[in-house]
Amino acid sequence: MAAKTSSLHVYLLAGVKTSPSVFHACSKKLDEELNSRGMKPAIHVLFPYGDANRSLFRQVMEVRSDLSNRMNAGRVGGRKVWESIKDSFTGDRMLLIGHSGGGAAAYQAARLLKAADSSIDLRVVQVGSPKTPIIPEMQENVSYFHSVDTLGKLNDPISKLGSWGGWTSYKRTVPVWNRHKYAPGYVGGIPVMGGHADYFRHEHPYIDQEMICNLDKTLGRVKEWLKGWL
Repeated sequence: MAAKTSSLHVYLLAGVKTSPSVFHACSKKLDEELNSRGMKPAIHVLFPYGDANRSLFRQVMEVRSDLSNRMNAGRVGGRKVWESIKDSFTGDRMLLIGHSGGGAAAYQAARLLKAADSSIDLRVVQVGSPKTPIIPEMQENVSYFHSVDTLGKLNDPISKLGSWGGWTSYKRTVPVWNRHKYAPGYVGGIPVMGGHADYFRHEHPYIDQEMICNLDKTLGRVKEWLKGWL
């Protein structure tokens, strides 16, 4: 398939209490990969809830405001991202990748952007994030990745927070609870070495027996989902 030559803005969104260096290696690999495809990437790193020096309590409370599918949700982190992007974005497409609470902010920002301009072509990737209900019209634009153990079972405690559930009626029967009603369009596991904070690690001890680091596993799964769009 011929490489596309359009521009692409990539926004990497950090979660709570995150070091400024968290996305250094990720930014470099993404830049190399996208350039090899003939694109013109502009990669931005954002901290929707502040960096590691800010109050943990305040950051956690702000993340909670982003875990909603209501239009009047507080969306503190999502709104901050939206305000950072809305006036400066110039390009064909946008990719938002959020880790932990950053995944919730990425979705809420994308929702605000789409509400302002429905023609924006964007994708959202949530990595190790709490479950954020996704409105039906955006589900196919959102993917969700979480760490799994050797048996393929979810083992990231942050990914166990939140809910995608909602009541569903079938043929006018009594409503039943559907725990995946507001789930992202794609949900997948990644066999991460370490824990919740380690999806983007690339050095020992975050390299498995096949010499594949966590960062390559994570970006590999993201690229699989974006196949045909990138």
